[in-house]
Amino acid sequence: MLHLSFFPLIMLLLAATLGAAFPQDALKKSCSLFKYQFLVPHELKAMQKMKEQFEDIMLLSDRKCNTRVFHRKWSSAELSVPDRVMLVEAELDLTTAMLALPANPTFTEMRQRPLAFLTQAQEDLRGCMAMEAPSHQPSRKLRHWLQKLQIAKKTETAGCLEASAILHLFQVLNDLRCAALREQCT
Repeated sequence: MLHLSFFPLIMLLLAATLGAAFPQDALKKSCSLFKYQFLVPHELKAMQKMKEQFEDIMLLSDRKCNTRVFHRKWSSAELSVPDRVMLVEAELDLTTAMLALPANPTFTEMRQRPLAFLTQAQEDLRGCMAMEAPSHQPSRKLRHWLQKLQIAKKTETAGCLEASAILHLFQVLNDLRCAALREQCT
């Protein structure tokens, strides 16, 4: 009976020993975007529901937008992995900023789950950028797109940027999936 009381003590010592062998800082410094390769269906459903509600709101408004920020003649699959990560980081910066804007209470509630998911993805990407390629210079293709994005942020209304970000949400998610894949993606 006495040997059973030693089991928790042995487990505690083993955990302490393994904790010392693998410092927490080393574990935090790994960069894994694996969880974004296949998105959970309830996350996709929440984003689809938000996008559909936004489209309904757009039908009722007379907002005219000329922004074509997300329109490109190339796909993220054509970029190097560090370029893909930079692209998605810029897309997520815009999208999370637009989802954080004030909206009517119903739509604000609808945005919460997608905003939380995208904010977490944004944090994960920033961690990867800092570790894997802190001094990476974007390709000419990406650099041109990033400049176009900066111009749009200065010249377009917040409403038009919001519309563009929400209407192209699934393109951003696909680019995130592509960045999570370390090899070719389609």
